[in-house]
Amino acid sequence: MTTPTGKPGRRPTIKAVAAAAGVSTAAVSQAFNDKGRLSAGTRRRILDTALELGWSPSAPAAALRSARTRTLALVVRRPTDVLGADPHFSELITGLEGELAPRGYGLLLHLAAGAREENVLYERLAAEGRVDGAVLTDARADDPRPALLARLGLPAVLLGAPDTAAAVPGVGLVGQGAGVEEAVAHLLALGHRRIGYVAGPEELQHTRLRLGAFGAALRTAGLRPVAVLHTDFSEVSAVAATEALLTLPDRPTALVYANDSMAVCGMGAAQRAGLRVPRDLSVVGYDDLPLGRWLHPRLTTVDQQVQRVGALAARVLLARCGEDVEPGALDDRPRLVVRESTGPAPR
Repeated sequence: MTTPTGKPGRRPTIKAVAAAAGVSTAAVSQAFNDKGRLSAGTRRRILDTALELGWSPSAPAAALRSARTRTLALVVRRPTDVLGADPHFSELITGLEGELAPRGYGLLLHLAAGAREENVLYERLAAEGRVDGAVLTDARADDPRPALLARLGLPAVLLGAPDTAAAVPGVGLVGQGAGVEEAVAHLLALGHRRIGYVAGPEELQHTRLRLGAFGAALRTAGLRPVAVLHTDFSEVSAVAATEALLTLPDRPTALVYANDSMAVCGMGAAQRAGLRVPRDLSVVGYDDLPLGRWLHPRLTTVDQQVQRVGALAARVLLARCGEDVEPGALDDRPRLVVRESTGPAPR
């Protein structure tokens, strides 16, 4: 027997239907489940294509897709070595799990190497009905993911503020600029006038918000940044950026880092270069992760309540998944925590 796929004895697949109809596998699934935001014409084309190929979803699979999985997805677009070195996501997961576990929900963690891999993951998770919703990390300028998740019919929450009117709420970016402004004001009060910034990737929303606040705070004081260098958050890039800044003819007397992990790497690079922290160089991090409290000297940093952001994101997403949960809100903006890694500017 030859099937409409042209392969003897083989049942047509959902991929074959998607390819023939010119849509994603997630769209095929939505057409049969009557979910998502497909137009009437697209849904009709998919159903007609499936009928022509002789394909239909199996009854067990359909039943599985219609059932609640009580599982939410967290997809992180980071290299494994960067993720392993950055406790930020451990803190975030702790906040998420603190809300999910008591309600009987699990968290499915995926790593994605790039944008295409991340989008494919969401499409696969939606098509297979493996999760009830997703937490989107690292909001980007002109971020296409909220629209994608809305098209897939998968409830989501974005750690950041959506740039578009997509029906995906954002949490966790309130006062990002205020935290950096506090850091700059603290350094200015200590007499620093040559201040540099070690930032994350340029396309990230929080990178742009913090850099905007950093530049504005210095301009208000009649100053300009010594330099701003972008990194990929890795230890190697943080050390390289620090070494480059410290070899400038008029090197900075203070450095602000986009996260605590890079600030720790920067302190090590400075000390290997023969500089003392904070006597020769003041260092400010961002996140207030536990590791910064046990350094010598202890790290001055901006507390952005990572665990609380995770907990809020979980509550917002649970509510969007139909759970009787009051999302609430963060009770504080990011604030500067002054410790021993900052001191008076060297004379």
